[in-house]
Amino acid sequence: MQEKVEMEESMLNEQTPRQIVEELDRYIVGQKEAKRAVAIALRNRWRSRQLDVAMQDDVIPKNILMIGSTGVGKTEIARRLARLVKAPFIKVEATKFTEVGYVGRDVESIVRDLVETSVRMVRQQKIDEVQEKAKENAEERLIDVFVPPPKKSANPLSSIFSSDTEEKQEAEEPPKYQAGREWVRKRLHKGELESDVIEIEVEESARPAGNMFAGSSLESMSDNLQSMIGKLVPKNRRKRKVTVEQARKIFTAEEADKLVDMDVVADEAVHAAEYSGIVFLDEIDKVAVSNGRSAGADISREGVQRDILPIVEGSTVMTKYGPVKTDHILFIAAGAFHTAKPSDLIPELQGRFPIRVELKSLIKADFERILTEPKNALIKQYSALLGVEGISLRFADDAVSRLAELAETVNEQTEDIGARRLYTLLEKLLEELSYDAPDLEEKDIVIDSAYVDRCLADIAGDHDVSRFIL
Repeated sequence: MQEKVEMEESMLNEQTPRQIVEELDRYIVGQKEAKRAVAIALRNRWRSRQLDVAMQDDVIPKNILMIGSTGVGKTEIARRLARLVKAPFIKVEATKFTEVGYVGRDVESIVRDLVETSVRMVRQQKIDEVQEKAKENAEERLIDVFVPPPKKSANPLSSIFSSDTEEKQEAEEPPKYQAGREWVRKRLHKGELESDVIEIEVEESARPAGNMFAGSSLESMSDNLQSMIGKLVPKNRRKRKVTVEQARKIFTAEEADKLVDMDVVADEAVHAAEYSGIVFLDEIDKVAVSNGRSAGADISREGVQRDILPIVEGSTVMTKYGPVKTDHILFIAAGAFHTAKPSDLIPELQGRFPIRVELKSLIKADFERILTEPKNALIKQYSALLGVEGISLRFADDAVSRLAELAETVNEQTEDIGARRLYTLLEKLLEELSYDAPDLEEKDIVIDSAYVDRCLADIAGDHDVSRFIL
């Protein structure tokens, strides 16, 4: 099985750096250096798997530190990268561990969350693989509802002569019974029974109990206890009246769960988390200690760094699925570093992020491309949303240019929030149209530069107003 896992993993990660960058270009505008860095890091993972086993353990991932303002694409690059290679991915705010209620929280929960993500991914893959068989089993259960199996004899001696009795019953009853099942099966295939209401028994999914140990070192113990109790306590079943269409979905999901071996899922998920997992540590600059100060809140920030350090440099974390090694997990840290510098991080942590890449602030040309080029560009999204109301929305070229210009200007005058500025501008621009859309008689709307200026120029031009509105 181990060989199978490694083979599948190799297939998922065999894209060349150029191919990875080209795929990222479909969703993210610019930031070539950052894309190249993550593409190389990912390719190096694949290269390390081709080495001798004795050397593989010594070749660790080259973690990445992204430097750039909010909204320039740091998170999106990491998230799209994980989707591209189907790798387990989580995003963690480093500042979370300095907030009230989180101070002293076990940072190993980062790894546990990554494993949980990996389990969900692998489980879904396994469910997809057994879907056809699950549908067949679900159909048999549906037929059982319409044509219940013949009741076995109540003969008290049946336990002694069970085989003979059952064979006799099967010889006497099948013709009528089987004919009824085939009749129902044909009607199901034709879709004639989809709206019929039937009564079925379904498993009650137990609601996860709140973790009384959350935020403490006993969190993992609590998870394990809940898992053990869940296995020991039988699942309750209750009757529901549903349509045949709904029943088929319920039965298919239950049958798929039965066909999936969770022990296999757990083993593969742990392996995927260890060798393909990606952890995105955002706002790492917020826990940096600037100018060598180590008093008050700075102690807490430095403590968070030292708590994170063992995970980044490689350690073993206990989870309810077994021990997980973090040696080969790819860590991508990111921060604006406006008030702090990468050198303000503790030296041990700095050394674990050898790849440094600075993401550039977005300019007018970038905003124009963001509005129009990506697969699901912002303009396409808003046009589709209003299209639901029958509105045919079209943005003229001069409108796109004007929006990009305003986004650049407002970012310069106020806080630079990158591409997120486009969302605030577009929401304000289309506010009136979105409100009136259901009642409009004129369904063909063209947004030009004059329309943009009429809706936004006053706000964008007034520095004090734009600070609070845009």
